[in-house]
Amino acid sequence: MNALLSFFASGPDRPLITDRDTVDSLYRKYRIQVMVGITGGYALSYTCRLAMSVVKKPLIDEGVFTATDLGNIGSVLFYSYALAKLTNGFLGDHANIKRFFAFGIFMSALLCAGMGASTLLWVSMLLWGLNGWFQGFGAPSAVVSLANWFANHERGRFYGIWSTSHSVGEGLTYFGVAWVVSHYGWRWGFYGSGLLCAVAALVCYRLVQDRPRTLGLPHIADRKTDHAAATDPAAASAVEGSRGRVFLTQLDLLKQPAMWALALSSALMYVTRYGIASWGMLYMEEAHHYKAGAAALMLTLGTLAGVAGCIAYGFLSDLLFKSRRPPANVLFGLLELIGLGLVFWGPSNPWSVGLGFILFGFGINGLITSLGGLFAVDISPKQVAGAALGFVGVFSYLGAGLQDNISGVLIDKGTTMIAGVRHYDFQPVLLFWFGASLLSLILATTLWRARLKD
Repeated sequence: MNALLSFFASGPDRPLITDRDTVDSLYRKYRIQVMVGITGGYALSYTCRLAMSVVKKPLIDEGVFTATDLGNIGSVLFYSYALAKLTNGFLGDHANIKRFFAFGIFMSALLCAGMGASTLLWVSMLLWGLNGWFQGFGAPSAVVSLANWFANHERGRFYGIWSTSHSVGEGLTYFGVAWVVSHYGWRWGFYGSGLLCAVAALVCYRLVQDRPRTLGLPHIADRKTDHAAATDPAAASAVEGSRGRVFLTQLDLLKQPAMWALALSSALMYVTRYGIASWGMLYMEEAHHYKAGAAALMLTLGTLAGVAGCIAYGFLSDLLFKSRRPPANVLFGLLELIGLGLVFWGPSNPWSVGLGFILFGFGINGLITSLGGLFAVDISPKQVAGAALGFVGVFSYLGAGLQDNISGVLIDKGTTMIAGVRHYDFQPVLLFWFGASLLSLILATTLWRARLKD
C-alpha cells in the first residue's frame, strides 16, 4: 500500500532553476503539453462515459434492457462518479497528476470494453459503476493541472479551452460511436470506445506534468506576480508546501455557504445536461421521428456550439466582466433556457430544432465551465483546487444520477404499446429537465457578490 501511495504521490520540490530564459522556455513547453494532454485526454475519455447513451435504443429494441433498467445502469455510473470526484478531488491536490490521470483513463477503457460482453443487468451495473469510479480521476486531475500551471487572470480562458473537451467528447460519441454502432452493432460501441481510451491514456501519460515545483519551476502565482488581493505570497507558498495545512484548508471549504449554493446550482444544471446527453438520442428518434443519423447530427450541433460556448464563456468572463463569473452565468443560463424551449416545444422542423440545440449547447457548456468547476476554483484557495472541484462534483453527479433514475421511470410510465409499436409521452420528463435548469439559474444568481481567492 505504501508503494502504491508513493507511486501516485506528487514528487518532492526540486531546487528552483535560476536562469529566467530556461524557466520561460520550460513553462511554455509544459503549459502547451498540459493543455493538449488534459483537453484531448478528457475529451476521449467521454466516449467511455457516454457510449451507453448511443446504444439505448438498440438495447431496448432487442429486448436486452428496459428504459428503467438503463436508467438504473446509468445512475450507478453517476453515483460512483460523484463519490470518486469528491475523493479524487481531495487526493488530486496531493497526487502526481501525470500518473493519476493516465491510470484513471486506462482503467475506464478496460471496463467500458467489458460492457460489450455483458447482457446481465447486475454485471452491467457493476462494470458501469466501476467505470464511473475511474472516470472520476479525470476532471480533478485536469483542474489541479489548470490551477498549478495557469494564473488567476488567465485561468478563465484556459479553463474555457479545457472545457471544450466536454463538447468534443460528446460530439465524438454522438457522431463517431453512433456510426460504429450503426455499422457493427451495440457491442462495438463499447469495444471501440475502450480501445480509443486505452490509446488516450498512453498519450496523456506522455504529455501531462506534475506540479511546476517538482520540475524546478516557480509557483505560477510567483512567476506571473498574480496573487489575489490581500494574499501574502510567502504564506501561500508555505501552505502549498505543507500537506497538513492543505488538508485543513480543504476542510474549510465545507464552511463556505457560497460553496453549498454553487454545488446545488451545479447539481440542478447537471440534471438537464445529462437528461439530454443520456436520453436525447431516444427523444429525438421517438418524439421528432428522426433517424439515428439525423438525431445524432442534431445533438452534434449542440456539442459544436458547446465548444464555442466554453471558449466564449472563458474570454467574456475574464475580459468583459473582469474575471467575475455571475454576470456571465445569467447570460449563458438564459440562452440555455431559450434553446430548451425551442427543442421541447418549438416547431418540429430541422431549422427550429437545430437552432434550439445550438443555443442550448452554447449556453449549458458555458455553465459547465463555470458552475461545474471554474467558479469553485475561483472562490477557493488554489492549493485546494481539486477538493473544491470534488465538492461541487459530488453534488453535480448525484444530480445526474437521480436524473437517470427519475427520467427512466418517467419515460417508462409514459410508454404505451399500441399494435406492437411503442408510443412515448415525453412531456413529464421535459418539464423535469427544464425546471431543473430554471432553478439552477436562480441559485447561481444568488452568488452575485462572490469573489476570487488566491
